[in-house]
Amino acid sequence: MDGFSIVKPTNKDLESGYDLFQRTVRDAFEQEGLGDLEAEIAAEIECKQTLLRCALENPEPDVHFLVAKIDDTVIGTVSYGPCGKDIRRCTKNQLKEIGELGSLYVLPEYQGRGVGSALIEAMIRYLHELGIEYFCLDSGYKHAQGKWLRKFGAPFIVAKDYWGQGGDHIVWLCKVAEYIKTPAPGLS
Repeated sequence: MDGFSIVKPTNKDLESGYDLFQRTVRDAFEQEGLGDLEAEIAAEIECKQTLLRCALENPEPDVHFLVAKIDDTVIGTVSYGPCGKDIRRCTKNQLKEIGELGSLYVLPEYQGRGVGSALIEAMIRYLHELGIEYFCLDSGYKHAQGKWLRKFGAPFIVAKDYWGQGGDHIVWLCKVAEYIKTPAPGLS
């Protein structure tokens, strides 16, 4: 898809980013048949909004975001930061020192059009520029797991029934250099 840019977010993107999380987190839960978990949805939205706000407020944040934008509207996000608790738990802390690629959300009307892939590629180039050699990522969402298996290959670990019967949690460990597709042009 043409017509969007990928940039580091600024304070002007906060409201649009908040709106994106409101829509996309709920959509992800609904795709999993979990749309009735209102408290969990609200907590996840709040968590993502807080991560974005903290990344913008701190000159040296723990979590780094990139956003895909059309004009002044954020249509997608991706982040990189410290390894999350589910990854630490599933791997018995084997990956606790590896940063996690996460918060990949794209507005429903732009899904399947290459925005998510472009965000991932831009973040991987950014990690390469920073000299980071490895990243990890995880998914408990069945609809995302197939995409990640195609994109990132065999998982590092599959935590069977982590979320209950049939609710596996999958973790990948990836070498940055293996996913660099184009030379790093820098980010605006």
